[in-house]
Order: sequence, then C-alpha cells, then structure tokens
Amino acid sequence: MPSIGFGPSGSPVREPPPEVDDGVVVDLLRRHWDDAIARVEHLPVGFGAHHWAAHGDADTPLSFVTLDRLEPKRTLLDLEAAYDGAAALAAQGLEFVVATTPTRDGSRTHAFAGGAVSCTPWLEGTSGGDLDVIWTVGALSGLHSAEPPSGLPVWHPLVGPDLADVLSRLTTTTWGPGPYAAPARDAVRKHLTDLERWTARYHTLATLAGSRPWVPTHGEPDQGNQLLTASGRVLVDWESLKLAPAELDLRTLVDAGVPTEGEPEMFELFDLEWRLDEVNQYAAWFAAPHSGNSDDEVAFGGLQHELTRPESDW
Repeated sequence: MPSIGFGPSGSPVREPPPEVDDGVVVDLLRRHWDDAIARVEHLPVGFGAHHWAAHGDADTPLSFVTLDRLEPKRTLLDLEAAYDGAAALAAQGLEFVVATTPTRDGSRTHAFAGGAVSCTPWLEGTSGGDLDVIWTVGALSGLHSAEPPSGLPVWHPLVGPDLADVLSRLTTTTWGPGPYAAPARDAVRKHLTDLERWTARYHTLATLAGSRPWVPTHGEPDQGNQLLTASGRVLVDWESLKLAPAELDLRTLVDAGVPTEGEPEMFELFDLEWRLDEVNQYAAWFAAPHSGNSDDEVAFGGLQHELTRPESDW
C-alpha cells in the first residue's frame, strides 16, 4: 500500500487521503473485521489521523474506523499494546473506556498505507463543547488508580536533545514546494534560540520525571476525545494510552482553569512536550511538498501558535 500523510496531533485532517481508495478500505475491513461492511465515508474529524464511518446496508454506521500514523511517534507494536491496554481497562470495570474491536485473528490493528487501521463500535453522540469538569475529574481518578495492564507502553521523550540543531540544519535547506514553505521556514529559524532553551529544559524535566509516580494515562482526555452518548459520557481515542506521570492527563484540567493537584515541574514538562513535538512535526510538514489546502492552512496557524504563545508560569 502507498504511504500517506498525517497531520500533527494538534491539526485536524480534513482532506481524505488521495492515495487510498474507499473501495480498498472497504475490502480491508471486510477481510479483517466484518463482511457486512458495504461502504465507507471519510469523516473530517479528529486530530492527527484519518477516520471513516463504515456502513452496512442500514443508514446507521457499524464502525468508526481510524487510520493512525506510526513512526516517528510510535510503532505498530506500541499502538497494538495501547489498544490492548484499553480493552484490559474496560474489562477491569472502567465503563468510560471505549475499546477497539479485535480483528478476526484477535489483534486490534492492521498495518495499512504506512499506518495502522483500527475499528471501534459506532456510538451516536456529541463531542467538543465545554469540558465537563466533574465527569473528567472522576474519570481520571478512576483511570489513574487502575491496575496498569501488562505490556502498557511507557512514556519517553518525544523529541531528542538535539532538536534545535536538527531544525537549524533543516532551515538551511529549501522547503516545499508549497505556499507555506518559506514563511514556515522563516518562522522556525526566527525561534531557534527559544527552541534550544525549551528543549534543554524539557530534557532536564524528563529526567526528573523518573522519580515521580507513574500511572495509566490517556494522554489527551479533553472534550475533543469525550463523547456524550444517550448512556452517558465516554472517553475515546486510546491510541496514546501509556504509563506516565498523572500530570500528562491533569493538564486538561489546568488548561480549563480548574485547581488541580500536581507537580509544577511535571505540568511544565508536558506543556513543553506538546509545543516541541508540534513544532517538530509542522517543520517536517512544510519542508515537504504541500498544496496549500485547508489542512495546510490550519497547520501553518498551529506552527505560528506554538512558536509564539506565552510560556506558562507553573
């Protein structure tokens, strides 16, 4: 299968993957999950992955299909372990965990188009809006006190200590072609000193994290990954499940202005991680050919935001 592009974690993938035909997706789903699937519809939702609604003969979809990117953030084994871990947490009684559907051979992913496909039972509901603080606090409390499933992925720094040097060398090359290539390169070049300082601090804090308690964490438990259904609120998108300091999840509450217990250094760590990982991915995005479509427009705004937003005072 051909490789396709994915957006950074903070950018919606609005455009369907041009290299992947819907019929190929249907064939894969029928062979590995459910031969009742007759068609798929690409959904411009979510962040950093492609999604489809998989239909049978009825109007209501049967499955929510995700095509996750893999390297450099994760391997196929990491993704499989995360989805297995989510299923184990659901089996422990965490009713808000929406686990993926296993394939016919018992795995929870299938390698496809340079990434990995997974399926989740279709749930009618709404996401986004204001954060339900009381529900989120309760869900995170239950998750963080759960017994960590065997084989759960373990958090590690997402960018290397040489990030600023890597980006500095990248800015000496020609980016693109594409309408955002030159302005994106100039924006990164302008902030190389900041990136060097942020990266050094990030790795100092990453070392400190080893002395903190680690728990099962969702990674991004904000309202975008919460679904309000007729049966109650649930948490979806468990691809980022890992053992990590609890502050990785608790940042969601801090960002919502909710007084939250936690170590200031760990909040700072994961704030820096988000910023540096996003900049790194956006730089790779605009160093490559791009057309200037709606995804590119959102991505360029994301790059500017991460390079210029105020530094948090934890």
